[in-house]
Amino acid sequence: MQFFQDWGNFLAAFVVFFLSHSIPVRPPVKSRIVAKIGARGFALGYSALSIAILTWIIVAAGRAPYIELWSYQPWQNYAPLYGMLAAIVIISMAFGQPNPLSFGGWNNDRFDPENPGIIGWVRHPLLIALFIWSAAHMVPNGNLAHVIVFGLFGGFALLGRKIIDKRSKRLLGLEKWQHLSNTKRQIRITARGLKRIGIGVLIYLAVLYSHEIVIGVTPFIWD
Repeated sequence: MQFFQDWGNFLAAFVVFFLSHSIPVRPPVKSRIVAKIGARGFALGYSALSIAILTWIIVAAGRAPYIELWSYQPWQNYAPLYGMLAAIVIISMAFGQPNPLSFGGWNNDRFDPENPGIIGWVRHPLLIALFIWSAAHMVPNGNLAHVIVFGLFGGFALLGRKIIDKRSKRLLGLEKWQHLSNTKRQIRITARGLKRIGIGVLIYLAVLYSHEIVIGVTPFIWD
């Protein structure tokens, strides 16, 4: 009984998260939702739901019993500070872009492997951003609850890449998948690209300065 009192909210948050990431994305369920609110509405709603539940998980982990696995050192704060900048810029560069090779893409029929943008470098940008977020936050949070959170999400991101590749090959056909995944890698400095990077930096700053309000932990502790 004491175990569930101490860890109940933490476990409940995980159950809701995995249910929300398994039921809505099933083809029959997703097709019904998309038919009612459209693909963009589904993407926005699903993203908002994911962020809300993720926030719940982080808050629940902070309230779970503290069991230290490694001690905190001030230098560890650099990992999430720099890691989150990279993760958010990746999301900003990929958001709303055609990407039939992963989830979260819009207007996928317009995807051009000769001009793929960031998809040429990162086929699954949302999963890579999730992995960076997980790995970076695990460094200064060496207690059991947070290690479970960030470890599971990091593993989910890595495993998800293989699962999505397998599903995409089945849905697109191996020949088409190979054609689309043979993306051209190039660095092109464009006004649109710079704008997206700028938006990413602004979002990063907003996340940085609202972190204590939302999560309850300041990212500016150095000693």
